[in-house]
Amino acid sequence: MSSVYDCSVVELPRINSPSGNLTPVCSRLQIPFDIARVYYLYDIPGGETRGGHAHRDLQQLIVAASGSFDVLLDDGINKRVVHLNRPYFGLYMPNMIWRELINFSSGGICLVIASRPYDEADYYRDYAEFVTTVRGGQ
Repeated sequence: MSSVYDCSVVELPRINSPSGNLTPVCSRLQIPFDIARVYYLYDIPGGETRGGHAHRDLQQLIVAASGSFDVLLDDGINKRVVHLNRPYFGLYMPNMIWRELINFSSGGICLVIASRPYDEADYYRDYAEFVTTVRGGQ
């Protein structure tokens, strides 16, 4: 099973220009998976939490494209919080990590790059079920 310590902050390449900066993200170069889906979260009201789930197989790279937010990581045993606040840093998340996105700044935008298309069957949305699974039915 994956651990919160398998989640890592990845520094993405930056191409600096007086007319604005650019950060490319390529499959299997900056991230260890092929990109199958990209989506972003925005207009998140103050105090709201996003996420609140884990994935059976999907891997992700989460980027604060604008503003900042925290990612609460939970592997069923250990917890860890990662603060994201730069568009050239991404949080790589392997499968089987419960995540909650919290503390969004005003105007915060969360960009998510995913290894698989959307599939509801890939989600754990019940925390107790997730913990039972990762702890081997204990």
